[in-house]
Parts: sequence; C-alpha cells; structure tokens
Amino acid sequence: MKHAEIKAALLASYDLDGGINHVDGVNLPSQESIKELARDCMQLLFPGYFEDSRLVKKDVPAHVDRLLEKFERRLAAEIAKSLRFAGESEPAERAGHVASETLACLPALRRLIQTDVAAAYEGDPAARSIEEIIVAYPCVLAISLQRFAHVLYGFGVPLVPRMLTEYAHERTGCDIHPGARIGTHFFIDHGTGVVIGETASIGDHVKLYQGVTLGAKSFELDPQGHPVKGVKRHPGVGEHVTIYAHATILGGDTLIGAHSIVGGNVWLIESMPPNSIAYFKGENLVIRPRERKEALVEQVSDWVI
Repeated sequence: MKHAEIKAALLASYDLDGGINHVDGVNLPSQESIKELARDCMQLLFPGYFEDSRLVKKDVPAHVDRLLEKFERRLAAEIAKSLRFAGESEPAERAGHVASETLACLPALRRLIQTDVAAAYEGDPAARSIEEIIVAYPCVLAISLQRFAHVLYGFGVPLVPRMLTEYAHERTGCDIHPGARIGTHFFIDHGTGVVIGETASIGDHVKLYQGVTLGAKSFELDPQGHPVKGVKRHPGVGEHVTIYAHATILGGDTLIGAHSIVGGNVWLIESMPPNSIAYFKGENLVIRPRERKEALVEQVSDWVI
C-alpha cells in the first residue's frame, strides 16, 4: 500500500471515526508539558532530590524562584487549554487565578506529604533512610502528585488533574484518581497495581500493600443507559487501617472501620466494624473482632501473602 493511499485512508478515518485533537480549535493539554509540570512539582516539594546537579543551601531561594515562575506559567497555560476545551471562551484570567491559588497551597502540601514520607519510613523495616524513601519509593511520587492534582480537582479544573495522576500511574503502577480524599500518614508499600477510585475516602495512618483495589461495585445508570456521574461509588477506609496485598474492596456504601485489618486476597463488598479483621479461612470469608496483636501471629498464614 503506497503512502498516498495510506494518507487518504487515515484522513477518511479522522473524519469518520474521530479521535483527532481539535485541529481547527483549541488543542488539549500537552502530555509532555504535564510531565514537565510533574517533575517541577517534585522539585518544589523536595528541593535537592530530583535536580540534575548539586543544590547548595545558599542557592535554594533563587532556585525556587526560577522554578515557581516557570511552573506557574506552564500550569496556567495548561489549565487555560483545559478550560477552553470545557467551553470557556476566555479562560486565561481564571486559569491564572487557579494557578496562583494552587501554588499557594504548596507549603501546606509539603507538610502533608512529609507525613507520608514519615509513614513510609516508619512502616517499612527495609527503609534505611528518609532520603531512600523520597528518591526510591514509588508511593512518594504517586501520592505527592495525587495530592497536588486533588487541589486542581477541587478547583474544578478538567483534564490536567487526571493527566498528572496518569503520569504517576505510568511511572509507579499506582492508579489514584485525583478526586480521592486521603488523610495524613498514607503509605503504599511496593505500589504496583494499586487502584483507588474517584470517590474513595481514606483516613489518617492507612497502609496499603500492592494490588489493593478500592473500586466501584456497580454503576448507577440514567434512563439512556449511561453511567451516572458524581455519585459515591467507592469505599471509605477509616483511620489506622492496614489492607494487605491484592485485597479488593468495592462499593460506595462499604466502610472499613478504624483500626481494622483486611487480609491478602480478600474480596469485600460489605462493611467492617472498627477493630476487626477480615481474612479467608479456606473458602470462607471471616470477619471477626480484632484480638490483641500478639495473637495475630497465629493467623498470619490465613490472611497475609
């Protein structure tokens, strides 16, 4: 097949099948620009960790000044694209305001994310230093970008928040929707395969292992058969909860009570009271009150992988 024939077929496909990026209108946010935003965000959150060259303390103010100026300009441009895509005819002013307000949240985000780093260090005996956590643990990138994207999500920015968390998903294997509400001291050990849905809520001091899903049980449909948007679809997790590898917890009305443990490979579509344990014993799901910690060792082969 000659190039001219391929070109003609592609042009016909663009017209018939769609999937073309608004060539005659506004372009969507750039994936490369979003990746650059993600990298700059991590440098602002953790100066000295992700730069190509050594950063000394006396140069930090100038370094942060340069980063902030570049970051705000790029963020405002990508927000403007997304707002124009959503139907705003003159989005530049609002985009600039949202970018400025989002950057103003960075100090508070840093304080919050430091609790996540501390939780990872305290929760993993293999961790040798805080520095190792920041540069080598995938949860730091995934959670940090989700927390930043959550701010944009709260401002009603389309596209950009999801693109940021999808960059983190690509890098880490953790798929955390920007709409998810996550408390302090959040730790995802290993990370790969974790899925946290848009309407999930997670309390303080929660620890997840690889492969955990906080997902939707079913979708409410409108009269035309389309999924209803904006309803609670994903579980709530109370504070001081541990969820072991490959557990699947589904449903907007499913709540894991505080100080509970969900064992590995558990499939859960019902709520658990506080201070309880869920695990499989043979083919049967057991949910029982949590005993004193020493007694749990005897059960470890049943509910942890």
